[in-house]
Amino acid sequence: MKFYPEEYRIKDQRMKPFIDPEEIWDYLNNTESTKERVREIIAKSLNKERLNLEETAVLVNTKDPELIEEIKQGAKTLKEKVYGNRIVLFAPLYVGNKCTNNCKYCGFRVTNKDAVRQTLSDQELIKEVEALEDNGQKRLILVYGEHQDYSPEFIAENVKTVYSVKKGNGEIRRVNINAAPLDIDGFRIVKESGIGTYQVFQETYHPEEYAKYHLGGKKKDYNYRLTSLDRAQEAGLDDVGIGALFGLYDWRYEVLAMIRHTNHFEACYNVGPHTLSFPRIQDASTIDVDPKYMVNDDDFVKLIAILRLAVPYTGMILTARESIRVRREVMEFGVSQIDGGTKLELGSYHESQNEDQNLNREQFAINDNRSLAEIIDELIDNGFLPSFCTACYRLGRTGEHFMEFSVPGFIKRYCTPNAILTLAEYLEDYATPKVVEKGWKIIDREMADLDNFKRVEELQNRLGRIKSGERDMYF
Repeated sequence: MKFYPEEYRIKDQRMKPFIDPEEIWDYLNNTESTKERVREIIAKSLNKERLNLEETAVLVNTKDPELIEEIKQGAKTLKEKVYGNRIVLFAPLYVGNKCTNNCKYCGFRVTNKDAVRQTLSDQELIKEVEALEDNGQKRLILVYGEHQDYSPEFIAENVKTVYSVKKGNGEIRRVNINAAPLDIDGFRIVKESGIGTYQVFQETYHPEEYAKYHLGGKKKDYNYRLTSLDRAQEAGLDDVGIGALFGLYDWRYEVLAMIRHTNHFEACYNVGPHTLSFPRIQDASTIDVDPKYMVNDDDFVKLIAILRLAVPYTGMILTARESIRVRREVMEFGVSQIDGGTKLELGSYHESQNEDQNLNREQFAINDNRSLAEIIDELIDNGFLPSFCTACYRLGRTGEHFMEFSVPGFIKRYCTPNAILTLAEYLEDYATPKVVEKGWKIIDREMADLDNFKRVEELQNRLGRIKSGERDMYF
């Protein structure tokens, strides 16, 4: 499928700035939100069609509580259509917190003299991965500060090390990256190591506000960061994640800017972002942020629902920055990926740490410090299907190939069976007897709902093989 006819593809806009604040504010200031229009837009999204800037602005400007509830319910219905009941699980693993940037909202900022700087050695990295595997993790995102020590070659070697670690039935099957923007050659080096998604968040898409928060280092260059994932696309790394840090500027503007960023990818590369992220400002060592743009819980839930309706095909990530209560709520309205058992202090997965966070050793405060086992237990109790699936990455269903499957909603045909298989592995290898019993009931329920899946017998066969000790089977 194509988003744009070939003659309308904007090839000359590749790797060029594409955010126009006046354009975005024009939509926000001059778009009316009527009951009829809101319902038309929800209906369009439920047909799995992407929303444009004007349509997204209509939803953003909606203030009627009844219509906001309809937006949320529409997002819930759409998520179920495209992704089913699954929630994908992962863990962040901080490898190094050296940083040359001076970002006013981040504990890693170079001017924070109280920060305890560390970079994991190969042996420390292996111990961290073994500890994560002992808990059942299969998906990691490696996180780095922006520093010359964290070169593409260094990141690529870390990725290879992580993949090499096997402990019992434990293994990491997909490594994603959150690190500094790279040049095209750098992205090629990292891609060749076998990564999944490369995340670069713009933080705020407003150029003037961006300059106020980014006082030094390479990150000070707004345009270089904005076009970073264009360079990834040019390098052949077509699986990218974008995001904004909510609380730096008006949330309404940031939502439309993320849609504009998505439009840019679709127009120039015929592929959208694999994931959207929307972290909110949290406490950090030496933080210096104007509180007027902080996003309250009601608006936060609303913006997540809007993003789900605006970009039906993309994965949406919510991290342990958020409270347990907020995480429970927004999984209903759009979030498809969460982290579990999160620890931000370097080396803290394999070393016993105090319960209280030390913000001089971490990037920011987290508000959900439950173990992976506790989170899976709750997901099952709430009717979700926990998933550690990595099949799309490993079978080449990324970039444009992913779009061909996910935009029409066909991805559910793969996601649900693969989620079932990965949950079965977790139940056999890591879960308590109580969770095992509940988990197999969830699997039985999901199996009964696979009406259009033509390989149910094969899925049943593979579940039997998992019970017999085989691992890592996927569709």
